[in-house]
Amino acid sequence: MKKIVLNPLVMVMLVALTVLACSSKYAGYDKSETGLYYKLYKTGKDTVKAKIGDFVSLQMRYAYKDSTLFNSKAMGEPIRFQVPPSDFKGDIYEGIRMMSAGDSASFIINADSLFLKTFRQPQRPPFVDSNSVIYFYVTLLTVDSPDLMRKNEELALKKYLEEKKITVAPLPSGLYYIENVAGKAKKVDTGTWVRAHFKVSLIDGKEIFSSYDRPEPMEFEYGQRFDTPGFEEGVGKMMKGGKSTLIVPSSIAFGEQGRGSIVPPFATIIYEVEIIDIQTKADHEKQVAAKQNEAKMKSENAKKQESELMQKYLKDHKITAKPTASGLIYVENVKGTGKRAVPGQKVKVHYTGTLLNGTKFDSSRDRKEPFEFTLGKGQVIQGWDEGIAMMNVGGKATLVIPSKIGYGDRDMGSIPPFSTLVFDVELLDVK
Repeated sequence: MKKIVLNPLVMVMLVALTVLACSSKYAGYDKSETGLYYKLYKTGKDTVKAKIGDFVSLQMRYAYKDSTLFNSKAMGEPIRFQVPPSDFKGDIYEGIRMMSAGDSASFIINADSLFLKTFRQPQRPPFVDSNSVIYFYVTLLTVDSPDLMRKNEELALKKYLEEKKITVAPLPSGLYYIENVAGKAKKVDTGTWVRAHFKVSLIDGKEIFSSYDRPEPMEFEYGQRFDTPGFEEGVGKMMKGGKSTLIVPSSIAFGEQGRGSIVPPFATIIYEVEIIDIQTKADHEKQVAAKQNEAKMKSENAKKQESELMQKYLKDHKITAKPTASGLIYVENVKGTGKRAVPGQKVKVHYTGTLLNGTKFDSSRDRKEPFEFTLGKGQVIQGWDEGIAMMNVGGKATLVIPSKIGYGDRDMGSIPPFSTLVFDVELLDVK
């Protein structure tokens, strides 16, 4: 049967085996005092049960009848979350609190309560029958108390400082501020605009962000919340041209919750910060206005030149096809012999897109993955909806699409405003 996929749990949840067929009142399952049916498959060496407030990591799969609704293995890594109080008697959180690290078990949860109370959905999904059940298969990997995780963070930070031979004392907040290059002239102050490059790593050296990977430095108004409190405090001690290392404990970083799958709970963060420029608010506003005027003039020039550039392209490439009412130039290179592309149907195409100067901005062929979309539903630019509808399966065509049925005056990064686009398209299938 085709798998039915739901969004994962509201916060974070759970793993493991295959769907079981259930006999009347769940043969092989025990029942807790609250009515939770459970079956323990494997017992780990640890005997400490998960408690409310503990952080757990686990693998989980849950299923309805013979359909898998969610499988954490498909995500590529275990799920980690802080165990909350139960949403109702006999819920999945009660099941997790019955387990220790290394245990594997399955639980039978009332579907109505699960979707309405735990998943916080307005109603039960239509494919799930009323008063039916959902099977959860869980393997609990780790259980950590907040106190233990806090202590582990302290030990890891102490080891890091010793290995790096860092002897500076922490500030009252806990921040370790290390000035590598002294800045000059302007100082970061509340209300100033800062342009900075910075790298962010975990204490184990894993890089989680770098502005150096971007075309421009990061820009922000100091005093307005931009990143962690520790980052804000450290940047506030810097001057233009300065370079500093900021060692930021979790208490002034992302705290005991962390940040999704990127930053774990109780994680010390390392920032390498370089201040490129500092501007007053007035100077920044002038610069922004100047850039906006420059972009406006560039856009207006592109609008004026578009028709001229398009006519030159058509002449240079000896294209004599007449434009449609919308302005689309459709050039049939290979006539298709298969099904006609009809609005409302799903089509599969290969394409390469270029600007009039030959610059390639996208290609499904380079990705070796055809592109699929529903024709005539506005899922693509107007020129595509119109052009693909003129093709049959097996056909190949060139679509010369003026900006008014393309991206118009929008700046799409690799596609400037008022750009005529050229697509070499092959229609592979129509469903």
